[in-house]
Amino acid sequence: MNTTPLYRQLANHYLDAIRSGTLKTGERLPSIRLMMEKHAVSLSTAVQVCRELEDCGVLEARPRSGNYIRQPDTLPRPAPVASAPALDTSAYVGIHQQVSTVLKASQRATIKVNFASAYCAPELYPLKTLQDNMIKSLRYDTSLLGAAGSTCGNSALRHLLARRALASKTHLAPERIVITNGATEAINLALRAVTRPGDTVAVESPTFYGLLQILESLSLRVLEVPASAHTGLNLSALEGLLQGPEPVKALIVIPNLQNPLGSIMPDANKARLVKLCAEHNTVLIEDDTYGDLVDTEQPLSTLKHWDRTDNVIYCASLNKTLAPGMRLGWISAGKWHDRVEMLKHTQSRGCELLSQLAVSEFMRTPSYERYLRRLRKTLTVQRAQMSTAIARYFPIGTSVTHPQGGTLLWVELPRRHSSMAFFHEALKVGIQISPGDIFSNTERFDHFVRIGCGAPYSPRIDEALQTLGRILKAQG
Repeated sequence: MNTTPLYRQLANHYLDAIRSGTLKTGERLPSIRLMMEKHAVSLSTAVQVCRELEDCGVLEARPRSGNYIRQPDTLPRPAPVASAPALDTSAYVGIHQQVSTVLKASQRATIKVNFASAYCAPELYPLKTLQDNMIKSLRYDTSLLGAAGSTCGNSALRHLLARRALASKTHLAPERIVITNGATEAINLALRAVTRPGDTVAVESPTFYGLLQILESLSLRVLEVPASAHTGLNLSALEGLLQGPEPVKALIVIPNLQNPLGSIMPDANKARLVKLCAEHNTVLIEDDTYGDLVDTEQPLSTLKHWDRTDNVIYCASLNKTLAPGMRLGWISAGKWHDRVEMLKHTQSRGCELLSQLAVSEFMRTPSYERYLRRLRKTLTVQRAQMSTAIARYFPIGTSVTHPQGGTLLWVELPRRHSSMAFFHEALKVGIQISPGDIFSNTERFDHFVRIGCGAPYSPRIDEALQTLGRILKAQG
């Protein structure tokens, strides 16, 4: 009996047709509807087939046109990161200084094009709607700015967040949600609630540099666990670390659209990860900041969905999906709720109320879902345009991830290139990128860069990418 999932069997069928030349570059793949009829499969299976082919780098979606075969080796994806031995946690020092050097250099430069941002361009956010909602809130309650909000945040917003979480099969109790100043504060609170200075915390590698700064600021020792752009965290490597002599107090993971890899962890891996952490008494801290930007109508499951022992602390944010200027995030800390609530009160008191009211007013309407669908479609186009341009302008041997959502591309340069040298040369001509060095305390990513795709493609962006290509080629 064939135990391979049906969607993968069909994907392999089409891969064989591409390899044999039956399906040629530029030809259109059968539509989702036709695939459903031809193979007698469900809509979700047909969509999974296309996602699998896109993940293999042989399929590209063209807006309002369909799915087309692309040259598979035009822009190869990075090979999965192999398992690595446990890293020496005593070597984990100084990442804050390295990140600060990069950020300060960027602040001093005159930036014309910013590829370092993980945000969307301001014009893609519903700013006018949010502004109108703020004005309505102030008119309705003229004393609003004179009152302090509760530590946990606006009750209506917390109920909305809990209700929306149900779509991803995640059960959050509204009364045990705390509104925070973005996901950064949420993760800070989670770590402060479950660790002490000197404890060991595991993270994905590479991971968001801001997280590395948080960990260093809390005097926590760190283990970096290899992750790949295909399936995220390497569970075999993690299991080896958890079985080692050094207890791992907590693990921080971005399961859906990991930053910077853009990986999505399969459901089987999510379930195994939650079980693994529970068995080893390692608190699992989930960052779901990018979940709403995944290219699916049906939200992906969260790690919290698989949690049976209340061992997962769920953190999320609206900074990337709705309004960066509002800095709204939240944390559902389960059995650590009381401690998190007190830490929140001690650290920053309650979050500003006006933005919470404006957001909850928007999120309660059908317009919010329509907005998210438009945003996801727009970002799909922008990522494809950026990826194509990188293939055209960067040196031979460059590879790039193909994330199924979000605003980020993780680009691997030929090994002879230094991402830090590339960063400084780009700054000289007013172009900002994120060098791979700051996403790890190791040197494994010194020839990678993170490129943001949050702005609509334009001649200015195209010219900037051409310039970056010329810089790389001049470096040899």
